[in-house]
Amino acid sequence: MTRRFEPHFGSSHGQRGIVLFVAIIVLIAMTLAGLAMMRQMGVGTSIAGNVAFKENATSAADRGTESARQWLKLNQAILNDDQVAAGYHSSWAVSADPTTYDWAAGSFTLLGVEVGNTVSVYIERLCATPSMSATAPTQVCSDKADGSGFDRSGGSYPSVLPPPLPQPRFRVTTRVDGPRNTRSYTQVVLRTQ
Repeated sequence: MTRRFEPHFGSSHGQRGIVLFVAIIVLIAMTLAGLAMMRQMGVGTSIAGNVAFKENATSAADRGTESARQWLKLNQAILNDDQVAAGYHSSWAVSADPTTYDWAAGSFTLLGVEVGNTVSVYIERLCATPSMSATAPTQVCSDKADGSGFDRSGGSYPSVLPPPLPQPRFRVTTRVDGPRNTRSYTQVVLRTQ
C-alpha cells in the first residue's frame, strides 16, 4: 500500500484572523474619509452663513448711515453744538478707531431696522473745536481750502474764483451688533450740501 502525501500549507484557522483585521482597517479608513467629507461640507455651510451675516450687517449699516444723513439735513441749524442724545458730536474724536468710542453714551440706536441686528450711529463734525461755527476764523475743519489759484481762463469766468464757503464734513460711524455675537463697523464721510 502506498501512502499518498498531500502537502499541508497551514491551517484555515490562522487565515480567518487576518481577514477580520484587514476588514477592520478598511472600515476605519472609510469612516475617517466619510467624517472628513462631512466636516468639509460643514465648513462650506459655515462660510456661507458668515457671508450672509456680513451682508445683512452691511445692509443694516447702510440704513444707519442714511438715517444720519437725514438727521444732518433736517438739523442744520443746531450743528454747531453737541447733540449727544442724537449721537451728534460737533468736533472730531481723538481717534478714528470706532472701538474706542463711547457707544453707550454717545450714539443713538435705530429701532426696528433688522430682526437680530442692533444698529448704533455716531456722528462727528470734522472740526477741531466743539460748539463753534464752522465759519469762525479760529475754527479748523477738514476742508477749509481758500480756492485761490484756480484760473478758468474763459470769457465769462473770473480769473480767480472767490473762496468757497466752508462746508464741514461729517464722519458717520455705524456699529451693527448681530446674531452669534457678530459686530460690524462702517464709516462714511458726508457733507450736508
